[in-house]
Amino acid sequence: MSTAAASNLSPAFPERAAWGTASKLRAWQAAALSTYLEQGPQDFLAVATPGAGKTTYALRLATELLGRGTVTAVTIVAPTEHLKTQWADAAARVGIHIDPRFSNSSARHSHEYDGVALTYAQVASKPSLHRTRTQSERTLVILDEIHHGGDNLSWGDAIREAFEPAVRRLALTGTPFRSDTSPIPFVRYEADRDGIRRSAADYTYGYAEALRDGVVRPVLFMAYGGAMRWRTKAGDEIAARLGEPLTKDATAHAWRTALDPKGEWIPAVLAAADKRLTEVRRGVPDAGALVIASNQTAARAYARILEGITGTKPTVVLSDDAGASARIEEFSGSNDRWMVAVRMVSEGVDVPRLAVGVYATSTSTPLFFAQAVGRFVRARRRGETASVFLPSVPVILEHAARLEDERDHALDRVTKADDEASLWSEEDALVAAANKTARTPDIDGAAFEALESDAHFDHVLFDAKQFGLNAEVGSEDEQEYLGLPGLLEPDQVALLLHERQTAQNTRRPKKAEAPVAAHRALAAQRKELNKLVSAYARKTGAPHAVVHSDLRRTCGGPALDEATSEQVAARVEKIRAWFVGRR
Repeated sequence: MSTAAASNLSPAFPERAAWGTASKLRAWQAAALSTYLEQGPQDFLAVATPGAGKTTYALRLATELLGRGTVTAVTIVAPTEHLKTQWADAAARVGIHIDPRFSNSSARHSHEYDGVALTYAQVASKPSLHRTRTQSERTLVILDEIHHGGDNLSWGDAIREAFEPAVRRLALTGTPFRSDTSPIPFVRYEADRDGIRRSAADYTYGYAEALRDGVVRPVLFMAYGGAMRWRTKAGDEIAARLGEPLTKDATAHAWRTALDPKGEWIPAVLAAADKRLTEVRRGVPDAGALVIASNQTAARAYARILEGITGTKPTVVLSDDAGASARIEEFSGSNDRWMVAVRMVSEGVDVPRLAVGVYATSTSTPLFFAQAVGRFVRARRRGETASVFLPSVPVILEHAARLEDERDHALDRVTKADDEASLWSEEDALVAAANKTARTPDIDGAAFEALESDAHFDHVLFDAKQFGLNAEVGSEDEQEYLGLPGLLEPDQVALLLHERQTAQNTRRPKKAEAPVAAHRALAAQRKELNKLVSAYARKTGAPHAVVHSDLRRTCGGPALDEATSEQVAARVEKIRAWFVGRR
């Protein structure tokens, strides 16, 4: 192996380089490499947004350390079996030979290899074996998506035991850290002003920076609501609109009803996403699309719906299928339109041509959402955009609006008042636990029954701003947003969305409305505001009075019973923005 081989890697290795990048390393990769070599630390944490090129950076660093004789062996730890092979293939291109098929039972690898690739579960099952291996040579350990080291206490202890003797440890992650308080091995924690210990990265390259540099794609989030009807375990039939303020339980049921393949929401959204894919492929001929499903049954049903829409069977990837990795690789190298998956592509798997996604899962953690969106943001050339279709669920829209936020892992428990990221934490913990299997938890058990659903195009969310509010599926308004060119710069995206919004508002005829008494209109506004405050209070856990006080302080004006119509309208608009994370 040689540093010369690594220095000639494409910045988007092993695929094509993104527009505007240097012939050797991207600016952030070079800066992170320089920082590391100057410091020569035993532990180094690099946080870089998905698609930025963490693999390239890590392998270049490995060649430097091997070439200098600082280390003589490399161990790579990844979340999945598929990623082990992906790392080994990437390493081979720079002359580092990694064995991805190393097993705990054999305990040895051929001398023709420079090291091995392992999964976190593999290390946790026999940490003493891997400690012995680490001690036998001067080892660099690359910990890919290091937050998995905190999946549970035993895993963290095992990873610490196995790799404590390593000469160097490089930890990588591309997504917001965990919402729990399990400590992550080999990560440094520092107390903030409030005394909360948070992870401290040695180098950070966020989505906003990568978007500015043209390294990642801008993401348009297409939000769809609609009318939902379901039967509860008590036998009651409930109807509600997804996208309107609801209680937490009602939102969960409406969301689940929308994802039911027997309803009309999923077919309508998949058809819209396929139209968007067709438009994107005018400028990006090999662009692909991905549906992320909650479970295997839903995945198969969505695949059948897509086959009916496109006339072609999509690639289906299930987490417990022995051929899953091979199917991902085949899809990545093909020109096929659609793939449907449960868990295999949520993190780390590199399919750069994915440009359209459908988030058809009930998982609501910030970590999983960021990992999912990360599958679509890798830019291969100037102007590529990503489009992700979402259910109009407040917590998901909030994650989308906060895409550019950078979060650290808080080791100490924070309160809801201190950190909005802790919202929904109890439910998310259940979903995350269930996600370790192929199934998603059943909210109401077998007695829950989704009855019917339809889809309604709510808006496009881009740069935390909403465009195209309330258009019917199949309408001219919706088609204009689905028909946005697939090759656009971020500023061009914003300009076109503003133009579409203006045209939509101009086309809509103004309805002649009968005069309404001022006192009745004001009473209706106050009632609407109180409903929104009640829903937001349930979401955040804050008392109603506190929410009203926050609104009054933010918007100005007197108490609600003395506020004018304009003042009440301003508060309504403000709290609606809060629901999607725009505080």
